[in-house]
Amino acid sequence: MVSLDQLPEIRTDLFIDGAVHTADDALRIVDPADGVSVVGYAAAASSKQAELAVAAAHRAFPAWAARTPQERAALLTAALAPLEADRPATAEVLTRENGKIRMESFIDSIVFAHRFNLAAGLADELEHVTHLPAPPYRTEISYLPLGVVTIIVPFNWPLAILAASLPQALLAGNTVVVKPPPTAPLATVRTVQLVAQSLPPGVLNVVTGADAEIGAALISDDRVKKVCFTGSVGGGKRIMEMASGSLTRVALELGGNDPAIVLADADLGPEAMQRLFTGTFDSTGQICMATKRLYVHRSRYDEVVEGLSAIAAAQRLGHGLDEGVTMGPLHSRRQLEYVRELTGAARAAGTEVREFGEPAEGADLSRGNFLRPSLVLDPADDARVVVEEQFGPTLPILPFDNDDDAIARANDTWSGLCSSVWTQDLDRAAAVAKQLRTGYTFVNAHGAAHLDERAPFGGFNHSGMGREMGIEGVREFMDTHAVGFPA
Repeated sequence: MVSLDQLPEIRTDLFIDGAVHTADDALRIVDPADGVSVVGYAAAASSKQAELAVAAAHRAFPAWAARTPQERAALLTAALAPLEADRPATAEVLTRENGKIRMESFIDSIVFAHRFNLAAGLADELEHVTHLPAPPYRTEISYLPLGVVTIIVPFNWPLAILAASLPQALLAGNTVVVKPPPTAPLATVRTVQLVAQSLPPGVLNVVTGADAEIGAALISDDRVKKVCFTGSVGGGKRIMEMASGSLTRVALELGGNDPAIVLADADLGPEAMQRLFTGTFDSTGQICMATKRLYVHRSRYDEVVEGLSAIAAAQRLGHGLDEGVTMGPLHSRRQLEYVRELTGAARAAGTEVREFGEPAEGADLSRGNFLRPSLVLDPADDARVVVEEQFGPTLPILPFDNDDDAIARANDTWSGLCSSVWTQDLDRAAAVAKQLRTGYTFVNAHGAAHLDERAPFGGFNHSGMGREMGIEGVREFMDTHAVGFPA
């Protein structure tokens, strides 16, 4: 068992214009596994320091944009070199500040580098020119970068999520200011600084601090041409409002209330059930694209409940650095209380809620933000646990009798991020998927582990706007430029 009081405190600074900058104040980062152990301190930038970061990116933009995409791709790929040796330490820091298990933190760092390499592989597509022949004119249509981009990162998978937009923005020729999550900034600062040190000064900057103090400087400044935000729907609305004054573009990857539909002919063997479980409960359910509503054909309902119950019962809760732990705490006490409120309302309405999991050896679940995984059986469609995004370790399971009913209920939501269809008939899966109003539909899987990262990712409805990854994700950071010549 990890002794938290023997782990070193981590301190991070700001990185602006190729240099480390200190701050007069600091964010105090606490381990969510016990709620008291200090993981470390991150510099709390002033609004003036945030403005300095924007100014540095603005100065660096012309020279960076003037490089060819291939030159930028080569620099970005080379900048990843220091990350591998630092990965174990970064994963440890991320687990301590975030709460998730060490393996997931390690994967978070690996995905960061993987997405950089995928983006770099698109370099040759950036200079594509469309020719419109005469008459009446001979016109060439190409793409140009926007300028300074601010990227605001959430706590749950900060490195992987950052790498869904950062390498694309840089490859396209933009310069960037990264704002890590204020409650879990340390691993992100550590990683971004390692990359930024290998790039020309000002191309990549990282600024930590309280949202109220530095948010306006990073969003409303006229020099900021685009803001990328991943987080809650409410947070996305605030970002849009702040950006409207300067007409700054926004890309929003917001919450999801993802439906999964298990058809009557689905394969429900051990591997499939494990995919269904992890697609729901990885990171203690704190993933935007996790399954949040499970619709199961009535003929397979008991089988699914029994299969998920067996896996849930085997979960061992504790600190993410301890051996044998499969589920860590929720990141915040506020989220813990919210999930309890949802399941409590279901119980009060007469719905059965089954809780599972046991503490790992030596774990004290009375401290920190621990919550056992639970299944909510056959709740009403209008129950809060069904309508609202839980973002925690609980799953409502609802029976259905025909495909049309399941599709209609799956689409009856404010969200539209991801969905999944479970069936052995792939033609049937395609037909159902075509009717689901989400940005991405998985077949016989669900969740980030099964995402094709070459494809564009983003949501419908209140799940956001814009797309990440793929060539579409790079084009989000560029605009068309037409040049017309006389015939």
